[in-house]
Amino acid sequence: MALSSDEIIKREIVDTLGYKHGSIKLRIFPQSSREDQNLFSDGGLTFGFNGVSYGSCDACWYIDEEWVDGFNNKKVDKRPIIALEGTDALNRNSAGNALYQRFHHALGAVKNGLVGVYYLKKGPVQIQPDLYGMAYYASGVEKGNYLVTDDLVVVRELLKRYGNKNAFATFTKDYLEEMHKIFDTKFQSFYGGDWNEFAKKRSTIVKDDYVIKYAGRSRRNFTDGSQRAGHIAVGEMFLTKYYFYDKKFYYLFPKMTQEDLDLLDKSKNTDKEWFLLRNEPNVFIKTIDDIEGVNRNIKRKFLQIKDEPLKGNAFKTFNTYTKEIVSKLESGKYRIKQ
Repeated sequence: MALSSDEIIKREIVDTLGYKHGSIKLRIFPQSSREDQNLFSDGGLTFGFNGVSYGSCDACWYIDEEWVDGFNNKKVDKRPIIALEGTDALNRNSAGNALYQRFHHALGAVKNGLVGVYYLKKGPVQIQPDLYGMAYYASGVEKGNYLVTDDLVVVRELLKRYGNKNAFATFTKDYLEEMHKIFDTKFQSFYGGDWNEFAKKRSTIVKDDYVIKYAGRSRRNFTDGSQRAGHIAVGEMFLTKYYFYDKKFYYLFPKMTQEDLDLLDKSKNTDKEWFLLRNEPNVFIKTIDDIEGVNRNIKRKFLQIKDEPLKGNAFKTFNTYTKEIVSKLESGKYRIKQ
């Protein structure tokens, strides 16, 4: 029987790095365990901040020293240093925004001031340069640093340097700069080094003090578990948030209404992805009801396809009227309600 992605990653961590590095210990659980779902301060591998949980990690290295959990201010006698989320996705034909889906799992550690590592085991598919950019810019915004890698040697080098504060910081800084170079190479070649060109290709509108990312999400996307739209939406949300870290971020779903949001808030109040979308600082979900000045006929067209999958005539309708909305949001004829 083939091993799961989690089991492959966890076995590799133990085989490559072992359980101890001097005074630094490893916390890791078998794939069958549910303990990783608990907060780190409760013995698990989940990190959160200000009451928001960002998902469980696969492993964490810690020392026996006092630490205060940023999720609930709980004081414990174990200080986490490096939290790692891993995936075998590069060997499973995952590409594009599918690779963003687990980005938020190590983000909770970064928000707590730790080093977060998103490890993608080497495979025939390459790591998306966008991931390096997301993590690089997140490191500039949050208290900790976020590293993306396909080589566990990066973690080994961090563990070796932990006792020397300057060496640890220098290695981290240098690695972040290498990540930025990878991202910038694509940014220059694919977008001509122009954020406005990036915006055009990534369904984004950039204004002086805010940015709008628009997508064809429907309420059903979030209630039908087979669609995994929540994971994709969260990944795209963090990409936009960190690339445009100095702007307010409106995430526009024109196929949805305020009533849809209210129903999802009630029915999905324990759903991790929906909770992140609704509670991430400086991110605001907007619907067709939040577009000031929108033509009644345009709104009616979106309401007609609000529960339909984006294919066939529904896809044509969505594209036609989204283009009109985007054009008028760009010109200022339409505005997003504050």
